[in-house]
This record gives sequence, C-alpha cells and structure tokens, in this order.
Amino acid sequence: MNMPFSPQAITVCTLTEDDQNEFKRIDKFVCDHAEGTAFHRPAWTLAVSKACGHEWRYMLAEDESGELQAVLPLTLIHSALFGRALVSSGFAVGGGILSVSDHATQLLADMLWKFAEVHSFPTVELRGGPTPCDKWQNKDGVYVGFVTDLADSDENQLLAIPRKQRAEVRKGLKNEMLVRIGSGEADRADHYHVYAESVRNLGTPVFPRALFDAVMDAFGADADILTVLNEGEPVASVLSLYHDGVVLPYWGGGTYDARRLRANDVMYYALMKHARERGCQRFDFGRSKVGTGAYSFKKNWGFEPESLSYAIRTVDGEKARDVNPMSPKYRLQVALWQKLPLSIANRLGPIIAKGLG
Repeated sequence: MNMPFSPQAITVCTLTEDDQNEFKRIDKFVCDHAEGTAFHRPAWTLAVSKACGHEWRYMLAEDESGELQAVLPLTLIHSALFGRALVSSGFAVGGGILSVSDHATQLLADMLWKFAEVHSFPTVELRGGPTPCDKWQNKDGVYVGFVTDLADSDENQLLAIPRKQRAEVRKGLKNEMLVRIGSGEADRADHYHVYAESVRNLGTPVFPRALFDAVMDAFGADADILTVLNEGEPVASVLSLYHDGVVLPYWGGGTYDARRLRANDVMYYALMKHARERGCQRFDFGRSKVGTGAYSFKKNWGFEPESLSYAIRTVDGEKARDVNPMSPKYRLQVALWQKLPLSIANRLGPIIAKGLG
C-alpha cells in the first residue's frame, strides 16, 4: 500500500540584522546552488543598502534539521518618484527565490506577500527564480539574457565572434589602446567618469558613486574594473562580477569617442580574455530589452537570447510600478536628460536613481 506523501516540515523566518554567521551560511547555499547568482549573495544586498539607504531583509526557509531550503534577498524601496516596492534583488537584473523545492518556494512567497501587506508595499518584484502560485503574474517576453561559453584561446575567442562583429573588434585592436584592469581608486574614478557620461547620453540618471564603491568593496576579488584608454584618457570601462565560473560585465559604457575607436568592442573582447585567464568558463552579457540597441549589439556578438521571466504581484487594483527608461511615459524626460550638462546630470542623477531599485 502506498503511503500518502507528506511534505517535509519547513519553517520560515526573516533575517533583519547583521549576522556574519548567517551571511556565511547564506553565501554557501547560494554558491552551492546551480541557479545561485551574485545578486543572491549578501555582498550585493548589503552593498545596495549601504550605498542607497534602503533597508534589506533575508527571508529564509529551513528544514527540521536547520538546513536551508530556500533564501530570498530583499530590498525595501521607498521613492517619492517611483513608489514603494519590495524587490529581489534591488538594483539587479537577477534574484528572486532561490530554492530546492516548490514547497519551500511557495512558503517564502506567502511570507513575502504577508510582509508586503503588513508594511503597505503595493508591489513585489522577483527578478528571476520560479514564479509562485496564487496571484503572482509571470512577466516574460520583455527581457532576455545572453550567456555563452568562453573559447579556449584568444584566437578561438575571436573566431567565435560573427564575421561582421569580428571585423569591428579587429579595427579597434589596430588602434592600440591600453587595457587596464584593477580595483583601485584610479580604476573606480575612471569607470565612474565613463559610465556617468554613457548613461547621460542614453538619457538616464546615473547611480551614486557610492554604490559602485560599495559593490567593489563587498565583492573583493570577485569584482574588478576593466578600462580602455586612448592616449591616456579612459574611453570605455566596465565593472564586472564573477560568480561560479561566470563573468558578468554589469556596469559598462563608453564616451562619445568610444564608437569611433571601437573601444567598447575592444573592451568586451579583452574581458573575455581576462575572464578565461581567471578561470571562468562562461560569459554573461546581461539583460536587455527586446528590440533595443543593446539587444542587437549582443546578438551581433553571436549570443543567443534566452527569455527571462520576472514574477510580479500587486495589491488588487494597483498597477505595477514602471521604472523602465524605455517606457513611452518617460520619452520626454529621457530626451531632456540627454541635453543636460554632464556636471548637472551627475549631481541630480544619483538623487533620482536611488529610488529606481
């Protein structure tokens, strides 16, 4: 006779205070989990909180023996411009519930929604992971990810790039620009200078410099900055995270001169080489919205897009907040921001960007 299935007893709790032992336990769970990302790690959650002033939580599910069954990093976003939301993970393109079972996933999701109701958060965003049952909506078809294996040599890496894009890389390499990799003050300052100009040109506010510094400090050897210099001046730069054999060029950009010099092409090719030398096996080009220039750029490198699913839940009658700069509602603001002097954009941008999450 078959015995009825009884799910293992799981308890859920919320971590609200710094506890290094708990952080180490969470970090191990994330690093051991096949779907764990840099955005699930305490290093990311705490860096965002420190730099942007948002509270954080970790929701945890444990079995009877005290072993972790699921974790959920959480950023509590409060913004006068963009509203209130619980986000996993804040300022990231990944996160969500990291779990070993559907049962643990649903328990954490239920706990999360109760927390949202008690603390009057109208929206919850899970940027990755499984979509819970009940009233959670699965938002897919909007964003895609680009991940591929790294080649086994510099020449094979170049040959792996489609012909037209490979020609752009070769043109950039002929310009004999200097590639510098590090994590010191000069690297950070040059990166922020380039990145701030890049996002201004796109019409979006730049994040505070403190966020980049906090992430670099928290990740230590698992983060670095690669900068391309032309005649001593930085023209392209990218801050990358390393996790489980994968490199993620997360915050990158170039100046106006970067396009003429093909500096961005050189930058990403150099990063592929550098990541392989670090022992990485895969290159994660990050998230892009379907139909954008970034989407086309990454496809030109031979990366195949993979649809990303985000789970969202809102209070009945409420619309999910919209922080996508490509949204038609922000078209005028984007156009105006592109015309701002860089000094003004860099002063106002961090104040606004803190609320994006």
